[in-house]
Amino acid sequence: MTNLTIISILLPLFIGFLVYLLPKIDKIFCLLTVLFSIFYASYIIINNVDLSLQLLDNFGVQLLVNNLSAYFIITNALVTGAVILYSWKTKKKTFFYTLLIILHGSMNAVFISADFLSVYVALEVIGISAFLLVVYPRTDRSIWVGLRYLFTSNIAMLFYLIGAILVYKSNQSFAFTGLINSTPEAIALIFLGLLTKGGIFISGLWLPLTHAESQSPVSAILSGVVVKAGIFPLLRCAIMMNDFDSLIHAVGIATAFFGITYALFSQDTKRILASSTVSQLGWILVAPEVGGFYALAHGLAKANLFMISGVLPSRNIQELQNRAISTRLWLALSVGSLSICGFPLFYGFAAKTLALKNLSSIEELLMNISAVGTAMIYAKFIFLPRGGIDKTPSNLWWGLAPLIVAIFAGNFLYISAYTPLNVIKGLGLSAIGFLLHFLIFKKAVFTLSRYFEELEQIMGVMILMLVVLFWMVVAWSPVSFFV
Repeated sequence: MTNLTIISILLPLFIGFLVYLLPKIDKIFCLLTVLFSIFYASYIIINNVDLSLQLLDNFGVQLLVNNLSAYFIITNALVTGAVILYSWKTKKKTFFYTLLIILHGSMNAVFISADFLSVYVALEVIGISAFLLVVYPRTDRSIWVGLRYLFTSNIAMLFYLIGAILVYKSNQSFAFTGLINSTPEAIALIFLGLLTKGGIFISGLWLPLTHAESQSPVSAILSGVVVKAGIFPLLRCAIMMNDFDSLIHAVGIATAFFGITYALFSQDTKRILASSTVSQLGWILVAPEVGGFYALAHGLAKANLFMISGVLPSRNIQELQNRAISTRLWLALSVGSLSICGFPLFYGFAAKTLALKNLSSIEELLMNISAVGTAMIYAKFIFLPRGGIDKTPSNLWWGLAPLIVAIFAGNFLYISAYTPLNVIKGLGLSAIGFLLHFLIFKKAVFTLSRYFEELEQIMGVMILMLVVLFWMVVAWSPVSFFV
């Protein structure tokens, strides 16, 4: 198992450089690498592996492999595989696949790391790879959006690195478990870096523009997987140190409602999907123990939706209300939308049911309200007119096929979710959301100012969040910092 774990990190990096030298085999080798990741993650889940490794010494690499890692790795593999298949018949060059597979390997590294320094190195590689994918079209707009992403990401990682060094100073180790013994400054800096990198709450104001302006397959990989690399260490810390659990839950609930607000007041299809990603990250944070299970459900559905958004006749949701799309495209769009809503028969239903089962009664009530908000968002897509001429390119179906199969098959991972009470509840929450959509948002057009998405405001918000996080850590932590 140790060898398999090391291979899961090194193989994608090796293949990334190999295919650049041998471009004729780029797609095949990348796809085989992704299949290896699926095999590796499936092996962990089936055998319930719980493996801890320490390479080198306290200054070295610590790895932790368990079911939480496996669900994130399989999400990474399925979404990356779908993007490769989607791009197979397009004119994407070998450089695109090189970036994609290096990104895949770096994310695998985050999902099995258990120390802050290893996570830092992997997140930096992810940031550079994602930046190069965003600017891949080489247009003025994409270059600006990419630079904005890279600058925000690097500032966030600078805060994170300072926090990691402070953790080492307190513990002579970079291990996650040392966070509880660290100063409030260290905790606040690390949390700020990860929250910003993951696009959480107001720290995620950079996310809607970046994901909306990227090419559809890149948006799919960013929303489906990349942002999850930022929040994964937070889940690890919440599970390993219960003292941070309530703090993470509070941030998760706030994020769920923040994303819904942004999505409801957006009229651009890709911005709606990107804002919804912020909300769904809140669902992953609010139940860390089953966060991997929920991340898989969200990654599959969101990759599906972003790929479809690239072939819709317009990005304006109001215009789409008057332009019928083909019935089979509408069916694929509805599969992803209903799954995120938590509608029965789709994987999202099992994921939402399991997440709610792990919450306190008050948290469950709040997240049920959030589920109604999610249904209001996706009613915009589900009730689009259908029956139009089918002009869908064939490569789209190659990408969508594994995602749609997985969305239905995922139900079998938690079949016990299908009790009469849960099914009625799932149907009821979605119905309320759809009804509110028709009563309030169907005809009315509301938009939010993008003032706070400007780069200067994002930097200001990061400083504000740092101060808020510091005092939240002081208030939440059982350790007295002022003795």
